[in-house]
Amino acid sequence: MEGIEKVCEFLDKTQTYYLATVEGDQPRVRPFGTALIYGGKLYIQTGKVKPVSKQLAANPKAEICAFDGSTGVWLRVSGELINDDNRDVKVAMLEKMPQLKSMYDPDDDNTQVLYFKDAVATFSSFAGATETFNF
Repeated sequence: MEGIEKVCEFLDKTQTYYLATVEGDQPRVRPFGTALIYGGKLYIQTGKVKPVSKQLAANPKAEICAFDGSTGVWLRVSGELINDDNRDVKVAMLEKMPQLKSMYDPDDDNTQVLYFKDAVATFSSFAGATETFNF
């Protein structure tokens, strides 16, 4: 579990990461800030009404990238993002990210949590060795 915890801590520290998806043959990238470990899986959160949700439904392959300017380290996580309708995960995400409670509710038809399946996480920098984790 060490690797997934390191990934989540890094995402929490950087606060913003960029999620890449595809729409047809066009890449789409946008900032995100949600990350949660629940049941041994790394989750993110979005809204089902957003284009990103529709893109992931059509093609679940995705990648995130975050950069820590204070250390010069960046993280890339690739894999498939799998929808999970478990209410408990939604509650846990909103408890961790209370600023989202004004827009999302675990019982609405919009809140969506997704977890990484077959993820490969790579920490890199120009000055150090690359470190890779699979989860």
